[in-house]
This record gives sequence, C-alpha cells and structure tokens, in this order.
Amino acid sequence: MSLIYIRQAQPADIPAIMPIIAHAKAQLKASGSPQWQDGYPNESAIATDIDQQNSWVLLVDGQIAGTAALIIGDDPNYHQIDGAWANTTDPYATIHRIALGAGFTGKHLSHYFFSNLLSVAYQTGVRNFRVDTHAMNQQMQALATNLGYQYRGLVNANGVRRAYELNLTTTS
Repeated sequence: MSLIYIRQAQPADIPAIMPIIAHAKAQLKASGSPQWQDGYPNESAIATDIDQQNSWVLLVDGQIAGTAALIIGDDPNYHQIDGAWANTTDPYATIHRIALGAGFTGKHLSHYFFSNLLSVAYQTGVRNFRVDTHAMNQQMQALATNLGYQYRGLVNANGVRRAYELNLTTTS
C-alpha cells in the first residue's frame, strides 16, 4: 500500500504540475475531446490557483501524482444553468482542473484525490460540491457519477459544460 495524501501546492511545485497538465491534455485530445486544447490551463492559471491557495497536489509515496483546484465559494460560471441546482442556498466548493500524471492513471487515485478534497472543504462547513466537464470527457463524467454527483444541467465555463452536484447531509 502506498502512502497517499494531499497538500496545498506551492510555487516550487509548478515544474511537477505542468507535465501532469500536459499529460491530461494529451489524454483528452486522444479521446477526441476539445477540452483543454486551447492552451488552458496554462502555467499562469496554475500559479494563480497557488497564489489564491486553491491549488492542491496529490502525493503518492512522496511524488506529486496529481493536481486540482479546490475553490470554496461562489463560482460566477454557475449562476446560469440550463437545468437546476438542487441546493441554491448553502455554500459550495468546486473542484476544477483535476488531473493525474502519467503512470498514475488507472489506479483509482482520482477517488482518493476527490475524497481528500471533499474532506478539506467539509472541515470548513461545506456540504455542497460542484464540478463541470466537457460533454466528450467521458472519464470525468463517469468519475463524478461514481462518486455520487448528480447531473444538473449545462453551464458556461470556458464553453458549454455538463454540471454535476453532490450534497452531503450533516450526518454524512
């Protein structure tokens, strides 16, 4: 069993994060998805996430294996939805730009990563979680539904995206 945990990303992590982003872009392209094929996310976006303390890395046996942004608070991209959110009153957290590096896919590490990110937000009192993805990103859609997220409709976040929501009860 490997030692698996997350921590907030630091500026010194950018050289390890960018190849993970490049690997994810290549996987999306190979699957036929146009998501992340326009240069985004780039180093500037990752640096901004780090500066705003929204960037997290997944470590496996001391090696950075994944990256994600956990944003606690309002996301303007989610104000308009072609569909409906189940919970429009409680604070929520959004997971964006999640990716695993080459050699770390196929090991269910994304489940660990999501679980740890949910725990971080849960500690702050957040029980409502949202994600979005391109309609052609079947892998992310399957992950979201496997984790209990419910499809809620379409939002405009760097293009039209499928939006998912997970609501935990206070006793969950």
